[in-house]
Amino acid sequence: MKINFIILILFFAFQTSAQKCGTVNYLKQSSSRSLSPLTTPATTSGTRDTLPNEIIIVPVVVHVLYNNEAQNISNDQILSQIAALNADYRRLNEDRVNTPAPFAKVAADTKIVFCLSKTDPDGRNTSGIIRKFTQEQFWLSDDQMKFSSKGGDDAWDSKRYLNIWVCNLFGSTLGYSVMPGGPSEKDGVVIQYNVFGTTGELNSEFNKGRTATHEIGHWLGLKHLWNDASCGDDGIDDTPTQQSNNSYCPSFPRTSSCSPNSFGDMFMDYMDFTDDECMNMFTIGQRNAMRGQFAMGHARNSILNSAACDSVLAQGGPLPADTAAIEFKISIFPNPFVSQVTISSDNATDIIGKEIKLYDATGKIYLVKTLQSQRTVIPLYSIPTGVYFLKVDGIKNSSVYKIVKQNN
Repeated sequence: MKINFIILILFFAFQTSAQKCGTVNYLKQSSSRSLSPLTTPATTSGTRDTLPNEIIIVPVVVHVLYNNEAQNISNDQILSQIAALNADYRRLNEDRVNTPAPFAKVAADTKIVFCLSKTDPDGRNTSGIIRKFTQEQFWLSDDQMKFSSKGGDDAWDSKRYLNIWVCNLFGSTLGYSVMPGGPSEKDGVVIQYNVFGTTGELNSEFNKGRTATHEIGHWLGLKHLWNDASCGDDGIDDTPTQQSNNSYCPSFPRTSSCSPNSFGDMFMDYMDFTDDECMNMFTIGQRNAMRGQFAMGHARNSILNSAACDSVLAQGGPLPADTAAIEFKISIFPNPFVSQVTISSDNATDIIGKEIKLYDATGKIYLVKTLQSQRTVIPLYSIPTGVYFLKVDGIKNSSVYKIVKQNN
C-alpha cells in the first residue's frame, strides 16, 4: 500500500512539476473537462442582467486549512490578497506603467471587485475567513480539501460566494480552479498558502498575489493565452497567439515563429506563467469574456444578487442584506430606477427624522439626507448607472437596500 501511495505521489508530482497552474491537469482528470469555459450557461436562471459599466461585486470566503503555524496565514495576509485582486482587476496596480505601449492600448479595467463576506449562508455575521486545523500535511489537486469529511472544509453556496481554499498543495502547483459550470460543491479556487497575498512569508517569485488573480481568471472562464497547445489560441481576439507559456521575467519583445507581429508574446498578461513582478494586465477581450459570465443565463449570474459584504468595512463590497423592510416598514420604488426613487412608509414615525446615505459599490457616498416627510422623492439624475446601497439609520438599528440605476 505504501509503495502504491508513493507511486501516486510521484505521478502527481510529474503532472504538476512543469507548471505553476494546475487547472488544465485538473480539468483533464475531472468531469469538468467537457465544459466550454467561455460559453457555459448557468444551470439556473438569474433575476437580472449586468448593467453597462456596472461594478460587479464578488463576495469571497477564504477557507484556511493548516497543519502547522506557517500555514495558518494571518488576517493581514488575507486582506492583502483581496487588495491585490481589486488592484489587478480594476487596473489600479502600480506596475501597470510597465505594460509595453503596444499592449497598453488593449489593457482593461474589468470593473470586477472582491470583498470578504460579512454574512454567512445562514445570514449570521462572519469575517469571511474560516480557519481549520487539518491532519493532512499536504493536498493533491483532487478537491479533497473541499470536503469536511476528507479533512478539508465544505464549500459555501457557490451561487452567492467565491470559495477560496488556502492550503499546502503538493509539488510545484501553486493553484487551480474550477471552470464556470463545474460542480457546485467543488466550485472555487485553491491556492498554495505561501503565494497568497502580498505580505507574510511568501515565495519571492510569487509575492504579489497574482496566483489568485490568475486562478480567478479561470474561475471566470479564461483560458491560458496559448490554450495549452503549441501556437495555441485562447479564443480572445486581442491576446496574440504564442508558442507556449512564458516563465520568469522575459524581456520585451519576446517573439517566436507563432508571433503574429513584432510585439510577440503578451507575457505580462495575468493568464501567462511569468513571475508576479512581470504580470500587470488583462485585455479588453478578457474583460468582456469574464463579465459575460455574469450575464443573464450564464454561470456566475447569481453572484449579482448576492449582498453578503459590507461596502463600508470591506474593500469593494456591497452592504449587508436588505433588512429595512422588517425594521422600518419602508418602501423604496421604483427599483431598478432611471432618474429618481421614492421613499415612503405607512407609518410616519418609521421614517421621519431618519438619515439616509447612498453608497456605490466601493463605499463612496453620493448622498446624505434627513427625511422630513412620510413620502420623499429623491432625484438621482446625475449618478452613473450601476448598483447602489441606500442605508437608513434608525435610532437603534441601521438598514440597507440594494438599488439599481438603469440607463434612460
